[in-house]
Amino acid sequence: MANFKRDWMYKGNRPNGLTQLINRVYAFVASAGLFPDWMVTLEVTGRKSGKLIVLPVVIGKVGQERYLVSMLGNSAGWVQNIRAAQGQAWIRSGRRREVRLEEVPVGQRAPIIKAYLQRAPGARPHVPINKDAPVEAFEAIAADYPCFRIVWV
Repeated sequence: MANFKRDWMYKGNRPNGLTQLINRVYAFVASAGLFPDWMVTLEVTGRKSGKLIVLPVVIGKVGQERYLVSMLGNSAGWVQNIRAAQGQAWIRSGRRREVRLEEVPVGQRAPIIKAYLQRAPGARPHVPINKDAPVEAFEAIAADYPCFRIVWV
């Protein structure tokens, strides 16, 4: 099952048609605020289209800080869009709030990725480390999984 999600649903790190439909449903429900506050919708301007891109995401938490992590790594479209938008985005969960997403340096990502995997079971097949592994184990893959600190504007 783990390989099914990674290899079929996100072939080439891009969601297939069924996965896009599922993501739209999750985005709608998350936008409405019907999920816990850590399941939200991220809205960012597309770097090529200029259109608003909307997708469901899980917020990881370490201490009092909140983060977004890319389960698909550096090639994920939303990561590239956030970088192009210089971190400007919106998070919706019942209401829409402007945020600035600040990319976390690689050396600080390991505990964030671990915390994210605790909350995001759908991301686990995409990350080659078990969610219960010691935080040091995540240091080896940290460069491959961008993390962004959420700053509420």
